[in-house]
Formats: sequence, structure tokens, C-alpha cells
Amino acid sequence: MRRAGEPVALSPRPFDLLVYLLRNPRRLVTKDELLDALWPGVAVTENTLTRAVSELRRALDDTPGAPRCIETVPRRGYRWIAQTGLDASPGESVPPRPAGRAVAVVDFANLTGDEALAWLAPGIAETVTNDLRTLDGLRVIDRWRVVEAAGAAGPSPAGIAAAVEADLVVAGSYQRVADRLRVTARMLEAGTGDTVADAKADGRLDSIFELEDQIVRQFSVGLGLAGDGGPPARRETSSLDAYRAAVEGYVQLQSLDARLLPGAVDAFERAVALDPSYALAYAGLANGEHALYEFTRAANRPDRARLESALLHAHRAVELDARLPGAHATLGFLLVSAGRRSEALAAARRGVALDPHDWMHLFILGHASWGDERLRAQARSIAHYADFAFAHFSMAMVHVARNELATAERVLREGTAIQDRQLGRRQRLPSSGLHWLLGCTRLRQGDAEEALREFDLEIGHARNDHLYAQEYTAASQLGRGFAFIDRGRRDAARDSFGAVLRAHPDQARAHLGLALIAGTEGRNGEKEAALARAETAMAELDKGGRVAEAAVTRAGALVLRGRPDEAVAQLEALLAHPPNAFAGWAMPVEPLLEPLAASAGFQRILTRLADRAK
Repeated sequence: MRRAGEPVALSPRPFDLLVYLLRNPRRLVTKDELLDALWPGVAVTENTLTRAVSELRRALDDTPGAPRCIETVPRRGYRWIAQTGLDASPGESVPPRPAGRAVAVVDFANLTGDEALAWLAPGIAETVTNDLRTLDGLRVIDRWRVVEAAGAAGPSPAGIAAAVEADLVVAGSYQRVADRLRVTARMLEAGTGDTVADAKADGRLDSIFELEDQIVRQFSVGLGLAGDGGPPARRETSSLDAYRAAVEGYVQLQSLDARLLPGAVDAFERAVALDPSYALAYAGLANGEHALYEFTRAANRPDRARLESALLHAHRAVELDARLPGAHATLGFLLVSAGRRSEALAAARRGVALDPHDWMHLFILGHASWGDERLRAQARSIAHYADFAFAHFSMAMVHVARNELATAERVLREGTAIQDRQLGRRQRLPSSGLHWLLGCTRLRQGDAEEALREFDLEIGHARNDHLYAQEYTAASQLGRGFAFIDRGRRDAARDSFGAVLRAHPDQARAHLGLALIAGTEGRNGEKEAALARAETAMAELDKGGRVAEAAVTRAGALVLRGRPDEAVAQLEALLAHPPNAFAGWAMPVEPLLEPLAASAGFQRILTRLADRAK
């Protein structure tokens, strides 16, 4: 960059920002797009982007108050407004991004307080949200983000809008008089509270679908927006009872409260029984059954029958409506659990292609992919939903597999900061495991005390009703045991492994931990007995289809038996025929494998593992 022939100092990121804006002149470039383009695969906050813009403005002698080059579009992004002759390089394409205004739909108020119709509060909001997606010029924010914001910020439309970065908020109500229902709604400017469009619909309760369509049609007219050429929305079902059952099922499912999951599955089963062509309900049923499977995934023999049933329902949802993005995303999510990665990737990519701006679909694409593709997808997911802490865990897995522990630690600390702010709040996919994995990275880097603090935080933050609480509590107790061994506190380590075995008597790693302690203390009989119990547990892992877990644990047992070459061969065999691309990703931070760290064979394994994570 030069001014009057003289070079102008500019850091690399602001320079990249300048080039990107010059290649997209006079177009609103959203913050999400810039974060994706300038920091691919890296989770950064908007403050980082703001600093880059400020530095570029200083170099250009530009000001936000009277811009000559860079115009700020509040809460949305930036636009290059100066004349330029620079176009995109030949063959270079700029990814299309939504240019519309962001709109959030809050739960509708039940004015008559009729408990029998309480389900309509989220039900109408969900349907209006989906219908608004068919209008040009709007970017509709995920409903659960709105629900979370309302729980944290209160019912104020302005507060909700600020939390989810919405330009517009839809607030409405409904009331029942005899067998009739009146639905009213307003679309409000987030900044001023001014009404930009309003709508009202009256009719019989059993015509609720038509009433919802009327609301969106009136918004469309009021805003002067065109639809997608079809009806206001694709109606998923014509059965009011099936619709109610599905709404109730999704409300229970999205809590990921283990106590509510059976009720969610029952609700979805009622929905599909009432309407066997209800694709959205089949997708919900698949998610519900998969969540129940996930509750068993840390067991030596997970409930594979439940997973297979969930897969059947997901396939049925896709068959019934191949245009439903959530059906493809759900199928992709489940296929990852089944170890069918190529099919999972295809389904996840299809879900993103149908709705490229849904944060959950992007997360599922990241979940199904590996290496750089996962990092890019999760960075995009975070850009759309900055408070989704678990995406940081997903990204950190890649960095751990690459043995980039400092990077993994940075990503995890960003995630734990988000997770800790959310304590006590109900979250969609509430995050677990981040403190555990951070503890593992600190332990591997020789900081046992910090590792213990992280493991204790994971255990202390666990909610008994949360789907993954038991799994990561046990993992953290195991981590504590190995950290205590590192500190020479064998009694404390024994207590931690014992705590795991009281809850999970067949946990192989806990038996290996006790074997390690017994061997250190010269009690060889106890060591052999613990190793035998671990072998029995590992055989169950094999039978349960947990091949990678069995292989890594068996390698740990071979280390304890003083057979390091066989341990390396065990791990090489796993990587030669992995059940999925990220099998064995945690080997760089596995305490049982630490004695192998200096061996050439194990270094070859780590190199291969890192190469597969590129």
C-alpha cells in the first residue's frame, strides 16, 4: 500500500481486509463473511475485526463519522464506497452472503392464559420463523438462540435483539374466544422500537396453519418483500394434533435434559402416528432417539439398537421431504455416530447447501468432517452463533490430533469462558467437556496443578440432568487420578479411580489406573488383578463396537506390562484401519501413553495422526 508513492505501514490482517473490500465494492460485506474470509478456521471475536477496521481506517485517513472509503452498517458489516478499478482476480469467486436484515421471532404471548393452548406460544413462533425464511431480503435467526436470549435478557424486544444482533424483532400474541383464535403480531425496529409492519388473523383454532400463513403474508406486503415464488410456507402437516405433539417434542428435546428425552420421543411418536407423512416429526424422532443413544455412548456396549432406529427415522424424514435442511443435517449427525463418515459428510453438506446460514447445520458439517474442513465449518458456526461453546471443543479436537497443544488450549479457554458465563442458564446443546479437555492438555504439558483445577471445574459444573454430565464427570475423575499420580499423591489418585468404578464398574481406564498405582507400590498381585479386570472391560468395548477406545486402552495396558513395541503396533494397526477419520485423536494427551513419548515408533504415530488432521 502506498500513498503518493510512499509506503504506508499496514499489518497483514488489515491489508487482507482492504483487498477483500476492494474486490467487493459497494456491496454490504457482513461481519460473518469477513470473519470467515480473514480468519478461516480460527475462532475470533468481533472485537478482532473491529480493531482491523480501525487500523485500516487510520492508514486510509478515513473516519467512521464521515467515511470516504469504508462505510459502517450498524450491527451488520461494512461497505467500500470509494471508486476503485480493482476487480476480483480471474477465477476467484466471492461467496454469496445474505444481504437481508436479521429478524428474530420471540414466543407469542398467551393473553387468555389458557394452559391447554400454552404450546402455541413456541409453536406459532417456530412456524412464523420458518415461513419468514421464504421471503427475500430477510435473514432469520435460529429460534433457540432467541429463546436463550429471552431467558437471559428478559422479554424486552430491544434486549433480545441486542443479544442475537437482530435488526428486526417479531413480537405477537394470541387469545382464544370459544372455538376461535385471534393472532396478532408486529415487526419492530430493534433500535427504535418503531413498528415497520403489523399483522392480524382471526379464525377457528383448527385453522391455525392458515392464520400463521396470513401473518407472514401481511408482513410480506407491509415490508414490500417478495416470496420465493411458492406458497408462504411448505406446510409440514395438516393435522393440528400432530403439530402440537411435534412442538411439545421439540421443546423437550432442545433442553437435552435426560429426564425429558423419553417424553420427547413419545411426543414425536404420537406426531408420526397421527401423520405418517410428517417429515419434520420424523427428524425430531430421530434426534430424540439419538439423544437417548448418546446417553449410553460412554458405556462399553452403547445402545446400538437405539442408534439404528434413529437412523431409520432420519432416512424416512429425507425420503418424505428432500428439501428439508434439518432432515439432511440430522441424518449426517447420526451417521457420524454410526461411523459412516463419507455418508455423514454428504448428508451434512446437503443440509448446509439447502440452508447455508443455519449455525446448527454448520456445526453438524464440522462434526462430520475433520481437519481444515472442520475448522472452517466450526468457525462459520461460531460466527453465526458466538455463544455456542461446544464448537470450540470440536475445533480443539483437531489441534490436539495435530499435537498443537498451545493452540488447542487457546481455543478451549475461549470456549470455557463462554461456557462459564452460561452457568445456570438453559442452553441448546449445553456444553460439557471443555474443562476436561483443557485439563488433559495442561497435564500433558506438565502442569498437573492447573490440570486438577480444570478437572474439578468440569465436575463442579456438571448438571445431573444434562445428557453428557456422567460421561465427562467420569473422564474428569480419571484425569484427576492421573494428575494425582503425577504429583506423587497415590492415595488421592486411588480415590479418584475408585469414584469412577463406583459409578461405572467396568471402566477399563480406571482399572488401568489402579494397576499403575499397584505396580508403583510393588504390589504385583493387585496389579495383575486390575489388569485382568481391564482386559475383560476392553473385550466388552470390542463387542460394543468401540474399536478405537479399545485399541488405545489396550495399548495403555501393554505399556503397563512393559511391552512398548506391542503398544506401538496396536496403535499403528488402529491408524491403518481407522473406524473413522478422527479415531485416536486424543492420543497426544492420553496419560497412559506418556511413557511412549520418547520412542521413535510413537513419534511416527503422532506424525501420521497429525497428517490425517490436516
